[in-house]
Amino acid sequence: MEEDSWHGGISDLMTGLMVIFLLIAISYMLMVEQSSADLKKTATEVIEQGRAVKEIAATYSELQVGLYEDLLKEFKNDLQNWDATLEKDSTIRFNEPDILFEAGSAKLRDNFKIILDDFFPRYIRLLSSKRYKKDIDEIRIEGHTSSIWENATTKTEIYLKNAHLSQERAYSVLEYCYQLSPITNLHPWLNTVIRANGLSHGIPIKDVNNHEDQARSRRVEFRAVTKSQERILKIVEELKSI
Repeated sequence: MEEDSWHGGISDLMTGLMVIFLLIAISYMLMVEQSSADLKKTATEVIEQGRAVKEIAATYSELQVGLYEDLLKEFKNDLQNWDATLEKDSTIRFNEPDILFEAGSAKLRDNFKIILDDFFPRYIRLLSSKRYKKDIDEIRIEGHTSSIWENATTKTEIYLKNAHLSQERAYSVLEYCYQLSPITNLHPWLNTVIRANGLSHGIPIKDVNNHEDQARSRRVEFRAVTKSQERILKIVEELKSI
C-alpha cells in the first residue's frame, strides 16, 4: 500500500512538472510570437513613417524651391543695393553692420529703416500669399553678432553681452517693422508666426580659411520656417523612440 502510495506521489509530481514545463513552453511560444508580432509591427511603422517622411520631404523640397525662386524674383534687383544675400534655404541676410545699427547699440540707422520700409511689406506680402500662408510655421527675425566684445574679460561675459545685444537688435527690427502701415492688416496672422530671436555669436560666418568673418557675422536674418520642416523633425523623433 505504501509502495502504491509512493508510486502515486511520484506520478502526481511528474504530472505536475509536466504541466509546469508545458505552461513554460506555451508561455515562451507566446512570447516569441508576440515579439515577432511586435517586430513586424515596428517594421511596418518604420516603413509607413519612412513613406511619410519621403512624401513630406518632397513637399518641403517643392515648397522651398518655389519660395526661393519667388523671393529671388521679387528682390533680385535690390539685394546688391541693400548689401543683402538670399541663401538657398530662402533666408535673407542683411550684412554690413555699419548700415544696420549704431555701434554697440540696438538703435536702427536711418539707412536700414529705409531698407526695411521697402523690404518688409513685400516680404510679408509674399509669405502671406495663398501659395505659402498655410505652410508657414514661423517667420524668424534673427540677430547675430561676432564673437568679440571690447573690455569683456571672459568668454562667458562676451557671449552673454552679445546675446543681450543680438536679442535687442532682433526686437528693434521687429518693433519697427510692425508699425509699417502696409502690413497692419496682417497683424492677427503675424502675431501667430513671427518671432524675434537673438543668437549671440552662436552661428558665425566663416571665411574661405574657416575662420570667423567678424564683420559678416554681425548681421540680421529673416528666415521662413515651413510646417513641412517641423513635421519631418517630429517623425524623426518618433523613429528614435522606437
